[in-house]
Amino acid sequence: MNELKEARQAAGLTQQKMSEIFKIPKRTIENWESGSRKPPEWAKLLVLEKLQRIREENTEK
Repeated sequence: MNELKEARQAAGLTQQKMSEIFKIPKRTIENWESGSRKPPEWAKLLVLEKLQRIREENTEK
């Protein structure tokens, strides 16, 4: 499975919710997760870091 998709799902987010939080078009997220497009490495790292924080916040509740 795609690393971004795994992180998004672990954070409990839908593609739509992730799109709203990150201000990234939903279609872009779909393309990244399907592998038809790759995010720039810097963007991927930032997104993964933020998704990890969201996941941690959700588990603290």
